[in-house]
Amino acid sequence: MRFPRIILAAPLALGACTGVQHVSDALPSALEAGWNGARVCALEHQTDTHRVLRCTFPPGVGHERHYHPPHYGYALSGGAMQLTDERGTRTATLATGSDYTSDGVTWHEVVNVGETTVTYLIVEEL
Repeated sequence: MRFPRIILAAPLALGACTGVQHVSDALPSALEAGWNGARVCALEHQTDTHRVLRCTFPPGVGHERHYHPPHYGYALSGGAMQLTDERGTRTATLATGSDYTSDGVTWHEVVNVGETTVTYLIVEEL
């Protein structure tokens, strides 16, 4: 199943398009990675072709270094997130209702640096 390519104002959001076709086997997936020993993403649905994750980040909570296969993301509630990847560290505001697609992310880590809880859905290809 392929998702339509939709890129809105905050493509950095949590997994900007990188053109990555292969992900690292050495890192945990978004579902497996957590923050200080606790998971931040829950498996909402899975089929043979995709899975849906709900990831929730209260202020000060992040997502340790992990990878993503090709995926679609949708912000249920937005806020300010700091993202670190091979290009460096940057901060972006993720607007509620914004979405993005990604060809995959070799690695990144994020932390909520704002004052509101950020929650989003990720639909990953398997």
